[in-house]
Amino acid sequence: MGVGRETVNIILVSERLAKARTITLGLPQMAALGMAAVLAVILLAGLLHYLTLRFATELRLPYFEDVVLSAQQQQNEKNQSYLRENLNAMAIRVGQMQAQLLRLDTVGERLAKLAGFKPQELMFDQLPGRGGAISTLPSQDLSLGDFTRQLDLLTRQLDDRGDQLGILESLFTLDNAKKKLIPTMLPVESGWHSSNFGWRIDPFSGQRAFHEGIDFMAEQGTPVVAAAGGVVVYSDFHPQYGNMIEIDHGNNLITRYAHASTRLVKTGDVVLRGAKIAEVGKTGRATGTHLHFEVRQRGAPQNPTQFLRLPS
Repeated sequence: MGVGRETVNIILVSERLAKARTITLGLPQMAALGMAAVLAVILLAGLLHYLTLRFATELRLPYFEDVVLSAQQQQNEKNQSYLRENLNAMAIRVGQMQAQLLRLDTVGERLAKLAGFKPQELMFDQLPGRGGAISTLPSQDLSLGDFTRQLDLLTRQLDDRGDQLGILESLFTLDNAKKKLIPTMLPVESGWHSSNFGWRIDPFSGQRAFHEGIDFMAEQGTPVVAAAGGVVVYSDFHPQYGNMIEIDHGNNLITRYAHASTRLVKTGDVVLRGAKIAEVGKTGRATGTHLHFEVRQRGAPQNPTQFLRLPS
């Protein structure tokens, strides 16, 4: 074999050959042979590795069994760690949803009270009844991904429902507050009308005169309560109305309570609906013990019966 600067000469000598043969290899041929040799070694190593792993359990080779068991153990540990992380995350989400449900239950109970429902009609502390026949279609187990997506969807739905219920509660509260500022409550208990709103014969002059309120018959000292919440704008003795109280309820709406024996509030006091403000008497221009009750809007007298007939 002779070696040149850029070629390799291989001389073949054999008894079967009449004369020696010479094979000349250039650099490209030598590079190709080298690559082929490297590939052959790689393929052989890969084949040996596959055969070793394929038949390791059957051959009962302790070393390879240890390698396989170690790999399986590492994979199991990774799976367990992944499951623990996902379970911890889901546990946090479930805790948040439980807190949201408690808040929704509280808001629901308040809304039920504002709407006038009885507690037994809407039982928020019990699960709703559910059921149905067994489906003919095969059941399917939820994957971890499906369960996570369902949990995300349920969380978003709870957030949306919470916001909607919060808005609804605000509207109910505002409406309820407005109702408490409308004089719908009787100013005296068990009182009956001795004189209605409108034209009548004046008991003092005997002439036809307009009566601007309602007279409630009641015994001396009977409590007089505010027909609605508001601010006391007048509490003093009036020459005709006697001991008189006026309450401003907003929206240019005022109620007047006259002929009281005793006034229990003063100008500037804030009173709630149903609060005791005076006691029935016969002070001022009155023929006997009674309460004169008026409702005025923008200064003009209104029929109190129209307000007292409204739902409280």
